[in-house]
Amino acid sequence: MSEDKTKYILDFLKENPSLSSKEIHDGLKSGIGYATVKRILTKLIEENLVSTTGKGRGTKYALSPSYELLYPIDVDSYFEKEIDDRKIKETSQLDLIKVVLSQTPLFNQAEMQFLSALQNEYKANVSELNVSEYHKELERLAIDLSWKSSQIEGNTYTLLETERLLKDKETANGKAKDDATMLLNHKDALDFIISHRDYLTPLTLSGIEDIHSLLIKDLNVERNIRKRRVGISGTNYKPLDNEYQIREALNAMCELVNHRDNVFEKTLSVLLLISYIQPFGDGNKRTARIVGNAILMSYDYCPISFRTVDSVDYKKALLLFYEQTNIVMFKKIFIGQFEFAVKTYF
Repeated sequence: MSEDKTKYILDFLKENPSLSSKEIHDGLKSGIGYATVKRILTKLIEENLVSTTGKGRGTKYALSPSYELLYPIDVDSYFEKEIDDRKIKETSQLDLIKVVLSQTPLFNQAEMQFLSALQNEYKANVSELNVSEYHKELERLAIDLSWKSSQIEGNTYTLLETERLLKDKETANGKAKDDATMLLNHKDALDFIISHRDYLTPLTLSGIEDIHSLLIKDLNVERNIRKRRVGISGTNYKPLDNEYQIREALNAMCELVNHRDNVFEKTLSVLLLISYIQPFGDGNKRTARIVGNAILMSYDYCPISFRTVDSVDYKKALLLFYEQTNIVMFKKIFIGQFEFAVKTYF
């Protein structure tokens, strides 16, 4: 399916909602054949970008409620614009959580089939491991996650230095003390959720605060929900700056996650929304990654290390969500990292 033709049809539907396939074909005036238009529309329905009303010849097509989350976006072109030239969507955080995300399937049918097959592969692999072998693989993943999660936040330890620190408590020469503390805190938080698999099921605000406290221990970072505004480098997006609104948004997120049946959707929601709400003065993305893994493990799903993700790509994917509430780039990272974890550790 041509990306140009798909974008053309989506742009047309954005300006001309609720049309029949014949009306869309005639209105395009582009030389795209009617059969091609029908085929593209069917694919867009499968991808949750287009919805229909009516039946048979009376079927009408329009952009789906999930379009704003899922529409294809040219990442390179988007970030070629300077910060002040990028127009940020004016979106109510509570509406995003309570209305848009609660009513939107985050993965299309093909993505769910792919992820479910990987999860089945993980279960089959784990069933063949004894307890010692399983914990050895989990330890390897924990080291990788501690390293990558910290690297995304600017930590300077290499993977090998991280392994020596976490296994032998051997600090690296010439590295800041806070770098070692951050890594050790990651490992403590991971050990905690491994030992307390159901601690965040159901998800609660107090549980999230407990994980954050483990991650920022001895790092001169304030505990609990922030009471002042916070800025994010690389964007003009402004998170909520009122403690009561932050708590309301977090509670709404917990309700959303607890009411979702799909474990992958629960996890993706947490990874995005804790980062988006920025409830703490620092350590938000680290908290999101630990809480996300806690949810996966509580349902016996494969945890993820993010080891091969590019730090810049990770930040860009979050910025797209902050500024446009678009999840496509971050979802691609999540799917890729879940696949990597299944194929690499277990």
